[in-house]
Amino acid sequence: MSKPVVGVMGASENDALTDTEKVRLKELAEKLGGAIAKRDCMLITGATTGLPELISRSARGHGGFALGVSPAENRRDHIERYKMPDDAADMIIYTGFGLKGRNVINVRSADVVIIFGGAIGTLNEFTIAYDEGKIIGVLEGSGGVADHIREIIAFSKKPTRGTVLFDSDPERLIENCLKSLETSHHLQS
Repeated sequence: MSKPVVGVMGASENDALTDTEKVRLKELAEKLGGAIAKRDCMLITGATTGLPELISRSARGHGGFALGVSPAENRRDHIERYKMPDDAADMIIYTGFGLKGRNVINVRSADVVIIFGGAIGTLNEFTIAYDEGKIIGVLEGSGGVADHIREIIAFSKKPTRGTVLFDSDPERLIENCLKSLETSHHLQS
């Protein structure tokens, strides 16, 4: 099997991420990025500020590879229009598809989708992953949408072909998601 691709979806600085939340979640982001790199996974994010940037920098700091998928048409659009960093990922793909189009690409490109904090954009990514039967890891205690996923699933009463795993420990969450990925690959063979 090739390297697993782990997509981390979370709030940007402009998307309900206060300075207080950013400080609180920085240590959690460091652990999550480290766990992804330690397991030799490729990271994919929305190439944005806030939690995705923290995760990307952490994974890279631990020797991992981070791919950013931008809603912008090109580097200039990425920086000027979307106000996104161009130095947080090893490589950025410029889609020109806007935020929602970028979200579909992020989810479809990931083997595992991690919900880390988040606001409305992260909820959009969760619903795409849920509908498409992905392995979804929810980092409990990370605030935002992540802390409401159980309620959303219960309220919607919609079954999924995927797997939704919950844990408050980033390393254990990644480990369990990768085990689920391995099992799902063995079943398909």
